[in-house]
Amino acid sequence: MSRSESRLARLLREMRVSFVLALPLVLSQVSSMAMNIVDTVLAGRHGPVTLAAVGVGSAVWSVVILVSIGVLMAVPPTVSQLNGAGRRADIGPVFRQALWLALGLGLALIFVVRGGAVALEPLGITAEARPEAVAFLRAISWGAPGLALFFCLRNLSEGVAWTLPSMVFGLLGLTLLAPLGWGLMFGADLGAAGLGYAVAIVLWCQAAAMAVYLWGAPRFADLGLFSRFDAPSWPPIRALLKLGLPMGVSVFMEGSLFVATALLVGTLGTTQMAAHQIAILMASLCFMVPLGVAMATTVRVGHAVGAGDLSGVRWSAAAGFSLAMIAQTLSAIVLVAGAAWLASLFTTDPAVIALASLLMAYAAVFQYPDGLQALSAGSLRGLKDVRVPMVITVLAYWGFGLPLGAWLGLSQGQGAPGLWTGLILGLSVAASLLGWRFWRLARRPLPAVSVT
Repeated sequence: MSRSESRLARLLREMRVSFVLALPLVLSQVSSMAMNIVDTVLAGRHGPVTLAAVGVGSAVWSVVILVSIGVLMAVPPTVSQLNGAGRRADIGPVFRQALWLALGLGLALIFVVRGGAVALEPLGITAEARPEAVAFLRAISWGAPGLALFFCLRNLSEGVAWTLPSMVFGLLGLTLLAPLGWGLMFGADLGAAGLGYAVAIVLWCQAAAMAVYLWGAPRFADLGLFSRFDAPSWPPIRALLKLGLPMGVSVFMEGSLFVATALLVGTLGTTQMAAHQIAILMASLCFMVPLGVAMATTVRVGHAVGAGDLSGVRWSAAAGFSLAMIAQTLSAIVLVAGAAWLASLFTTDPAVIALASLLMAYAAVFQYPDGLQALSAGSLRGLKDVRVPMVITVLAYWGFGLPLGAWLGLSQGQGAPGLWTGLILGLSVAASLLGWRFWRLARRPLPAVSVT
């Protein structure tokens, strides 16, 4: 920062850079969420049994998504640190080992999904919906390698601070899914299985299109991403797993917190469950903004680490936090002011609308801790600090937030609002501890950049 540049001017400049980097990521995340909505709409048109089956199958599939996202989050900070250090020649070899990791992960997840199908009966899923749910899971399982490879490919692009392809190929998948899903579900009369095959095909198309783009785009030419074949090598794969597995646990812990809360609300009756579904959908949509900003912040912090720029680490994080808080403030206003109208888009039941409106007020409150924990976690990923954050998320979400919410909601009779209080407090604990962890590390000397 030059002497003539004020701190506010520097912050605004950093925010502008982060905004440009984050916007495609936000739109990419929104398109991914929209694919779930397309699945739900198509399944609902096919019939209530198909809708229930796809709902159950999607819950199992969400585990695959969370694991893939988490483990392959190791790629952006690794690539961004090498890029920041001017070691672009090292990016290609690491990327090729990341592809092996993604392929192995995807193949393993095929069996995880099919194992989930076997577990539906012991879990008590109704006999009516179970056959269609099994068919959906068996079909969609073929998409697991495509999903993992696509995440690996887009994470490489994001790691070198080029996020536009994530948006473009995310929208491509959304565009393909509706007609393909309709054709296989209704035209080929495959029901829920047709929708599963459609998702799998779309994921492979996204992976293939992204690979072709990376292979031919001039901005990646010097990286030599596909210049030669490298056999799997354990040291770099081990380094990626050492970074990615704790991230996978952290992402899974947060995602499963919301899944577990939904299951607990489901024991309280249809009105509370319906209201919860509406409110959590709105909150999840709002969360796409800080999530995209956090992903951009990971890249910017990682680049600054590679360049040995400790001041840049702090300014990149400050820009991300500022953008997230502005976005969360706007989200909170919309959730409070538009709660009844938003709820009325989904139902005409006055009781559901009233409770959903109340829960959206709770959602407005947790916009701030949710945004802060996302940005803190993203900033820590840029530093490659993952083990302590993993412990923090496990304790905050499952050791504190969920038990407290269950006690308030079920034992104390507060219902869904009590469970949402647990969400707020769990997110607040995570945000406080993760934020403290980052700013503490951001005052220390930066570590050397390493890929092993």
